[in-house]
Amino acid sequence: AMFLIISEIYLFLFRTHVTLISPRRMGKTGLIKNVFYYIQKENKSAACFYLDIFSTQNLQEFVSLLGRSVLGKSDTLSQSTLKSLFSFFKSCRPVISTDEITGMPSVTLDFIPERSEETLKEIFTYLNQSGVECYIAIDEFQQIMEYPEKGVEGLLRSYIQFTPNVHFIFSGSKKHLMESIFFSIKRPFYQSTQKLFLAPIPYTPYREFAKKLFDGRKKTLQEDIFHEIYQSVKGHTWYMQYLLNRLYSLPQQTPTIELLHTLMQEIIQEEEYTYQTYFQFLTSNQIQLLKAIAKEEIVSEINSATFIKKYDLKGASSINVALKSSINKESVLKEQQGYIVYDRFFAIWLKGLV
Repeated sequence: AMFLIISEIYLFLFRTHVTLISPRRMGKTGLIKNVFYYIQKENKSAACFYLDIFSTQNLQEFVSLLGRSVLGKSDTLSQSTLKSLFSFFKSCRPVISTDEITGMPSVTLDFIPERSEETLKEIFTYLNQSGVECYIAIDEFQQIMEYPEKGVEGLLRSYIQFTPNVHFIFSGSKKHLMESIFFSIKRPFYQSTQKLFLAPIPYTPYREFAKKLFDGRKKTLQEDIFHEIYQSVKGHTWYMQYLLNRLYSLPQQTPTIELLHTLMQEIIQEEEYTYQTYFQFLTSNQIQLLKAIAKEEIVSEINSATFIKKYDLKGASSINVALKSSINKESVLKEQQGYIVYDRFFAIWLKGLV
């Protein structure tokens, strides 16, 4: 299943850009790096770059990160490359330094923040004229909506559309924000990419994969154990891997349901202080709503009279305010079937409080 997604992204990137949307911890980064592996296996001269812009706060920081990530990486830092770099950049000064960890030379940009737009244009011009097929993954791309500068989307789109040798993967975890960027007819990126949603790995191939690893260590992963794990965390990749890894590392050759339950309680207890601290930053309405969603596991009609009455919630307007805040904080995730508590272990802990 995962290989099919890799193949799909791989093929799309040869004719267009890709938008990849999924919740955090579903496996976007690993998937992107696998795609890059196959690209470079097929074309050894291709240059692949990954940058996570979640921590960037403005266009200046974005441009600085992009520059550090791509400049001088598509070629060795030879004299000809250095000459090329210095000829391209007029708004800033490329600075050559040595990476303290790898010992390899690297390039940073010494530029004036007020000239960030010019520097961004120069980076794209440099990439376009490098003659190298480049693949750039920008993770948490929805962060650009938080930048104080106006028109960042349009600015990026105007440069991207004129760099045919540079292929982009725009990935993000906040579905509603990513959709507003790429699905709205009024936005610059509308119809500019192929959209993909990364869902949990289907039950059967995941079970076979896990069983093969357990078999390799002469351990037995029983069907009821895997089923319990998959259902408990709804197949969410990170939580699946965490639970399976903890089971795998135990000395017991054939883990039982009782052992699994004990392990899950240990994990919840390890995180309890974090959850209690998080509660201090929530309103009573948000706490009530989280508990109710956790108890139901998934809520399709959040404003239904039945749901409100069952958990003694306040009116629809109060629920909607609490829901909007919870979605923005990524406490609650809206899936196709309804709303769920995003952190699967947090959801299990909440169910114990109801």
